[in-house]
Amino acid sequence: MPKIHVPDHVAQAIEEESKQTETKPKEKKEEKAPESTLPYVEEAARVLDPTLLDKSILERMPQPTGWRILILPYRGKGVTEGGIHLVQSQVDRESLATVVGYVVKMGPDCYKDSSKFTEAWCQEKQWVLIGRYAGARFKLGDESECRIINDDEVIATILDPNDILAV
Repeated sequence: MPKIHVPDHVAQAIEEESKQTETKPKEKKEEKAPESTLPYVEEAARVLDPTLLDKSILERMPQPTGWRILILPYRGKGVTEGGIHLVQSQVDRESLATVVGYVVKMGPDCYKDSSKFTEAWCQEKQWVLIGRYAGARFKLGDESECRIINDDEVIATILDPNDILAV
């Protein structure tokens, strides 16, 4: 055990306290509360539903409700045309402001409002253009960012996300 150097007055207080506890009769130890009632648990014990661990990442992603669409923003290549590797902070910054996303899941009511839409503007597994900061952003367990947008926030569909240049 490493030695800790403390001021003399602190060391004396610690010694006096230890002497007092030695002279007192041993008191009954307090019973610990069951783990389920503790407000904080170790990080390793924070498992909400172990049955989800057997499912694929796609199945564990949130299912959008109503007219919402789950989008994975395009992160880019991380390497320039000249072969320069970009730092992670730059890749994250571009991902935050990207206008390109991949449609992962669609809510059950997407494009069903006949007063707004005559047909669906996009489908699952398709690249789309969206507003620069559109939607609600959140991160998944693997640190990848997702967005949930409304169905009317899709601006266009595209074939290749590399065709759109970051501005």
